[in-house]
Amino acid sequence: MALDLSSLKNAVASMEQTLERSEDETLMETLDEITQNAIRAGAIQNFEFTFELCWKFIQRWIRLNKTPEDADHPRTRKELFRLAARYGLIDDPVAWFRYGDARNITSHTYDEDTAALVYETARSFIRDAADLLQKLEHHND
Repeated sequence: MALDLSSLKNAVASMEQTLERSEDETLMETLDEITQNAIRAGAIQNFEFTFELCWKFIQRWIRLNKTPEDADHPRTRKELFRLAARYGLIDDPVAWFRYGDARNITSHTYDEDTAALVYETARSFIRDAADLLQKLEHHND
């Protein structure tokens, strides 16, 4: 049974587009500070829901494609990311641990320093999210 990856495709595309806008220096220079911050906040919001979709799709893929023992095994997201690396869905589980940490702090604290940290993490994350999507598409039977 194949996974319907359309929501993940849409999330990755939205995040890529938002990050492109936020990194467009010519555009950003024409905007006031409030609008610049809103665009960066949009990138962070995209990161939050794209990260959530990524780990949930990893979990679904493992449940559909691996043994029942593996499907029931990951009790934490860290365990899930280790399994995903073992099955070739992601390259570096430690990077995904960092993404999870960044995602978690957005729920608890929100100040300029936290926003800057999460924004920089999102910039790294998008490459891995797009890579995960590509691998899920390739292994989606």
